[in-house]
Amino acid sequence: MRINLLKRIESSVDSFRLTVENVLGQITDTLKAIEKGATETYSGVQIDPDAEELDWDADWGDEENIIGKKVKVRIGDMDLMRWNEDLSADLNILNSLLEDIKKVFGEKDLKLEHLKNILSAKIENPLNPNNKKVIVFTAFADTANYLYKSLKDFLKSNYGINSALITGSKRQCTTKEIPTDLNALLTCFSPISKSKAQIYPEITEGIDVLIATDCISEGQNLQDCDYLINYDIHWNPVRIIQRFGRIDRIGSINSNITMVNFWPDVTLDAYINLKQRVESRMLISNMASTGDDNILNAEEKDLEYRKIQLKKLQEDVVDLEDLRGGVSITDLGLNDFRVDLSNYIKVYGVLKNIPEGLHAVAKATSGTDKGVIYVLKNINSDVNIDKQNRLHPYYIVYIKDNGELVFNHVDAKKTLDIFRLICKGKTQPLEELAKQFSAETNDYRKMDAYSGLLQKSISTILKSEEEKDVQSLFKSGGTLALRSKIKGIEDFKLISFLVIK
Repeated sequence: MRINLLKRIESSVDSFRLTVENVLGQITDTLKAIEKGATETYSGVQIDPDAEELDWDADWGDEENIIGKKVKVRIGDMDLMRWNEDLSADLNILNSLLEDIKKVFGEKDLKLEHLKNILSAKIENPLNPNNKKVIVFTAFADTANYLYKSLKDFLKSNYGINSALITGSKRQCTTKEIPTDLNALLTCFSPISKSKAQIYPEITEGIDVLIATDCISEGQNLQDCDYLINYDIHWNPVRIIQRFGRIDRIGSINSNITMVNFWPDVTLDAYINLKQRVESRMLISNMASTGDDNILNAEEKDLEYRKIQLKKLQEDVVDLEDLRGGVSITDLGLNDFRVDLSNYIKVYGVLKNIPEGLHAVAKATSGTDKGVIYVLKNINSDVNIDKQNRLHPYYIVYIKDNGELVFNHVDAKKTLDIFRLICKGKTQPLEELAKQFSAETNDYRKMDAYSGLLQKSISTILKSEEEKDVQSLFKSGGTLALRSKIKGIEDFKLISFLVIK
């Protein structure tokens, strides 16, 4: 119950208000039944996990103990005094909450005001020419009703556009010309993809803003729209994928499409842990699937890198000596390292407040060169030339003691393989090597050699980017040379480094 109430307030203040009023009504009825005495019976409430009024997550508790048919309880079988006291205490708390929540409406509802600002910006500055269409999804029918009631006049009076509401039990539209059946509303919202000219040639008006629950999140082609807003986030990330799939479809007329997520306030999320749960489940789904993009993480670089590498395998002549044991699709991804990291976190927890510039010393094997592996971060995180660096904005470079480059930042997978080979399973420092490194550097006071190798490592990154610029001058599709790019050594900071002795 507590989680459901918190999830409702995360959705909207009106949804929370209605839920509190409903719970108050049930408590009042129960108290009346207690007053009537032991001959009365009280019926429990049936919970439907698929209802639009309940965003259920199985991790909350034992489903079998709460979901099912109505249960009748004889009042005489209960501890009436204790039950009465507990219900009366709940009644006072909920009445107090209700009084506070009733004050939050109109301009005082900051989440609603933020939504209005987003809609205004989208309508006034469309992503694609003259496209004002927006879908607003919510998990709750109550929230959908509230948004429609709050936005319909605002959109009509300020921008002259029609809006529509679609939930499991309700269909509404701001114009009487459009019938309020599901097919008509969706066709008028996405006229090109749904062939409105052939189906409803007599209807001249259209719909630009659609407010809906997940009842339309599957099986609908709405790719005329280029902007989707998740006003609240469902526990199941598959719902988010399904929602975005309404506009991210083959045959879209739009060159750009956008999804906006309303995550819960940090204080609220500390209780329901929604963001971490959903993102973790999305990551698991992404790792277990065939490589679909994680739509919750726009900075996910691995898939883009894999696409580029597969294209190279198709177009380039590959040296058989370089293939060694052959090419495996797993060689192009980083999932093995993600699994290692996940296992590490399970054992040691998430590392926090770790200073930059930490180092470790490892022993070289017969197949590895003595040198240093530097992990760097580009402070200009928007720059990733030609999407070649899958770890961007992080860069990893492997360089020998004599300054000769082993693997540059583009070969991050190979460097990580070396890193993993010589470090995995080592839970204690290698004291002899650490003492040797300390002696060589006079207790870390004399780090000139490693500073020089660091500069050379960064120089290899800059040189590589310059070479791409020159090559792009002789390729179709325009040059990279005039675009915003990495400028110099000052654009990088050292995260950590591994000395291989």
